This record gives sequence, C-alpha cells and structure tokens, in this order.
Amino acid sequence: MATGSGGGKPSNHDGQEAASNSFQCAAALSSNMPASAPVPSSPPPVPGLHRGPMYNWQATKSSLKERFAFLFNNELLSDVRFIVGKGRQAQRIPAHKFVLAAGSAVFDAMFNGGMATTSAEIELPDVEPAAFLALLRFLYSDEIHIGPETVMTTLYTAKKYAVPALEGHCVEFLTKHLRADNAFMLLTQARLFDEPQLASLCLDTIDKSTGDAINAEGFTDIDLDTLCAVLERDTLSIRENRLFEAVVRWAEAECYRQQLPLTSENKHRVLGKALPLIRFPLMTVEEFAAVNPKPRVDYIDRPRCCLRGEECSINRFQQVESRWGYSGTSDRIRFNVNRRISIVGFGLYGSIHGPTDYQVNIQILESDKRITLGQNDTGFSCDGTANTFRVMFKEPVEILPSVSYTACATLKGPDSHYGTKGLKKVTQESATGAKTTFFFFSSPGNNNVLLPAMVSTTPALVSSSPPTLSMPTTLIVS
Repeated sequence: MATGSGGGKPSNHDGQEAASNSFQCAAALSSNMPASAPVPSSPPPVPGLHRGPMYNWQATKSSLKERFAFLFNNELLSDVRFIVGKGRQAQRIPAHKFVLAAGSAVFDAMFNGGMATTSAEIELPDVEPAAFLALLRFLYSDEIHIGPETVMTTLYTAKKYAVPALEGHCVEFLTKHLRADNAFMLLTQARLFDEPQLASLCLDTIDKSTGDAINAEGFTDIDLDTLCAVLERDTLSIRENRLFEAVVRWAEAECYRQQLPLTSENKHRVLGKALPLIRFPLMTVEEFAAVNPKPRVDYIDRPRCCLRGEECSINRFQQVESRWGYSGTSDRIRFNVNRRISIVGFGLYGSIHGPTDYQVNIQILESDKRITLGQNDTGFSCDGTANTFRVMFKEPVEILPSVSYTACATLKGPDSHYGTKGLKKVTQESATGAKTTFFFFSSPGNNNVLLPAMVSTTPALVSSSPPTLSMPTTLIVS
C-alpha cells in the first residue's frame, strides 16, 4: 500500500512505484489466483511468422470484431512487441500499431507523434503482464477480463494509456466488491488513482461500518493524508475512544514502517496533523483517563453524527389558516413516540404579509425532568406562502420511545399562517415497513401548539388543542 500522500495521480513516466502499490493492493483483494508463468529476464528472439498454416484465416471470421479479436496477442501481422514486467516475470507480447493507436491517444503519440519510437521492441517494466493483456484484449475486442487479482493493475494501466472506458469498468468492478473490510485499502487506491466517485463510496461505507472498517488489516496500511481525510468526518459511527485506539494502532504500524522505536513521542511524531483531529472532549471521563500521556493541544468537540434513514415530513394538521400573532411567549406541545428517533429541526409557518425574516428560539425538553435536550437561537426567511420553513438544531436530538417530550418555539416577527384540525395520533410507515407512531398532548402554559415535521421515516409534530401554530418538526428514525 502507498504510504505517502494519497492524492497523487500516476503518470506515464513514474508508474513503477504506483504499479507496485497496485500489485500489493490486488493481492489484498485475492491471494488465491495462480501467478503467470515465469519468463526469462532475457526473452528469446521472436520466431519468424509462419503464414502458411494461417492461409485464408479471414474467411473463417464473419465480423470485424472476430477478425481483430483473432489478432489479439498473435504474432500474425504484428509490427511491434512489448517486453512487459521485469525480471523473471517479464513477458513478450506482440501487438499491432494500428489497433493500439486507434484505441489510445498515448499509443497514437508513441507510434505516430513527433517523437515516435522506431524500436520494434518496447520495454514496459512498470506494467504487469496480466493487466497489459487485459488492456489489449479490450482494445482488440471490447472484451473485459478483470478480477480481484488484476483490477488495480488494470486500472493503473488503463489510466496510463488513456483508455477511460476500461477505467470505468474497473471502478464499477471495485464498487460492486466494496466491503467494510477492504474500504480503507480501496480508499487509498482511489485517492492514488484520482477516482473521486470510488473514494466517495469508500467513505460512505466507512461511515456506515466504521468499527468493521478500522478492524480490517488495510486500515493500518493507509497513508497519513487518507487517515486525516477520515478523521475529519462528522459521520463516523463509532465512539471516540475506539477510534483513538485504532489510530494508535496505525501510529505503531507507521513507526514500524519508518523503523522508529515504539515510544509515545514517536507515535505523536508520526501522527502529526492527524492527532488534533481526535475529538477527545467526546470521550467519557473514564475513557479519557485511559489516554496516556495526556494530549496538550486543543481538540474538536463537535459530535460525530451517524444518522441513517430517509428524512420525511410529518404533519398532523388537516388545514392551514391565516393570522397567528406572537407576544414573546412560546408555542409548545408535548409528544411521545413508539420508536427511537432523532429530531433534527422544526418546520415553522411563515408570514401572511409576504416575504420576511423571523428570529426564533427552538427547544426540545424532556417533560418530566424539565431538562433541555437541544436548542438553537437562530432565524429563518419565509416567502409569504402557507408552506413551512426548516429551522434546524445544531445537533440531532435523540428521542426515546414512551418518554414524554415538549417541543417549543418562540418567534419574533409578523403575524403568520397556522395549522388547525390537528390529529392526536399520526403513524407513518417507512420504506422498510417499520411504523413510527406519534402521540400529541397539550402542554401546560402553552401559548400555541405545534405541528408538522420532517423525519427519516416519520412525520412531524402538531398541536393537539384548538388554536395552533404549525411548528413542523424534523425527526430522523435510527
């Protein structure tokens, strides 16, 4: 695996190191495939072409594709040969300049450009024979022959010779075989080969299965830039102390690669810019007590959010009316649910007088304990329609089943629309068939009552008693 910067893109001239990295990567995908038959480092002379037995072979091929496929890896009519690989693994592979130039701008420049080669044999020590044959097969016949043991080296070769269609097939193959236990290895390669789509899919897989991903062997092989790119994410689904333990394992592996003694100082040294990305304030007191020696720098305390599911809207109101006024007191409603969810915000009704801005404080409280679980002092703009407008919490608020909560909103602004004919019970079924039910109750001391919401498989809050200000709430089901 690469251990330098993960964002480099292999060129046509510095491919040896990148190819070596790819070979190791392919071995990680599959180690059970037989190796190519070894070839002497000094290949024997190519024998003369025997056209006699091949007389009228063209008549046996009914299409242009069949005729060109017949010429693949065939000395017949070949006018160039490649010595592919190095040492005892090198292979001599015949080819046809016209076919190669028609399929690749790099080959076209090699044979027909201003500095075209005149050599009948071209050495390619940085390319693996199996990958080069996969490239040629594609150029001759459009056939795709890639597998776990060759996909990375084929991707490298396709990029080197500018064959984007084959690149796409390699990325598609990797995407289909992407799992938590190879996500880090593929992420490093995606960054090395400048494949942002594959990199994004790897990061999504790491987000969803962080624990399994960091326990895989490939995690300790990633380079520092890739490690930092992962640690910067807010969407990792893992406790910070477990993430820190994995980072320590990576630091130990890096010390071994750099032949450094396993001391705390050396671990800090190799971690470098990655260490401040560990969010030590998210650890419990007991977890932080186990960190030794204690860090001496400021660390991020922003929670890592790992919400899953589809956000959707819940609205209890059956009708929207005009002119609800604000006097500085809160609109609120009590509610409970039958499933664990997360509320990420409210949907609030806006002005009846056209586009305007509101100042608002939103809160979620645990009713019995009077504990504020989440709040935000913010504002929102409305366009004068009877729609609701999203007002979000800084962080999702976890809601547990069968616990009473109170949703509150205090607005400053002109008269607004509001909801009426609200239901006391709202049930929504998710795409997976899971049902989430909301129960709504009046709240002591309320001025108005709340209303609709957005949820990841659930609807929104609404008021339960007559005059009601619609405060759509956004909820995400875990």
